[in-house]
Amino acid sequence: MEKIQQHFPEFSHPTLQLLEEWSELLQDWNTKINLISRKDSENLIVHHLLHSLSIAKAIHFAAGTKVVDIGTGGGLPGLPLAIVFPETHFTLVDSIGKKIRVIDDIIKSLGLKNVTTINDRAENLNTKFDFILGRAVTALPRFIDWTNTLVRPGKKSSLENGLLYLKGTAYQEELQGSKLQPHQVFNLKTWFSGDFFKEKFLLHFIAPIIP
Repeated sequence: MEKIQQHFPEFSHPTLQLLEEWSELLQDWNTKINLISRKDSENLIVHHLLHSLSIAKAIHFAAGTKVVDIGTGGGLPGLPLAIVFPETHFTLVDSIGKKIRVIDDIIKSLGLKNVTTINDRAENLNTKFDFILGRAVTALPRFIDWTNTLVRPGKKSSLENGLLYLKGTAYQEELQGSKLQPHQVFNLKTWFSGDFFKEKFLLHFIAPIIP
């Protein structure tokens, strides 16, 4: 956890401990079910945990904020953020049941009380949230089409309500000529060093994303 502590000196010891427990649980489960690329599991801390926690560099989720992580897969970025923001409620959604069952087990093992899971497709949800999270789930226009109706306008936290999406440079091509443009683009290399972050971005779309 040295790299996490280095970039997030404000994290408490209990938070760092929980993040370490989470990483051990994920690595153990990843030997049984493919939650993250197995060839990339040795890079879990940088490529997955630190990448997910980059959202915490851009926003402080206020207590009571409702956040949904669509296409969470192995619980990224939602679970690490739920550890960091224990007074924010996170809903983790994935259409693959075996992944949700693993996430449920990890949530139980960590004793997290601010996380719920849904085994379904995003298009079938009808609950409103303050923020939607996505991490390179699919092409941005498709993701926005799936989720636009799920986010309520307003400002519940330090950024205006909307979509926070982690993506590489492909977002520029995907949105070229489209009215769907992010309100803010955070370049992750301003926060983290190393080749992995050179072409990684956090995109913030304000609700309503499609007026």
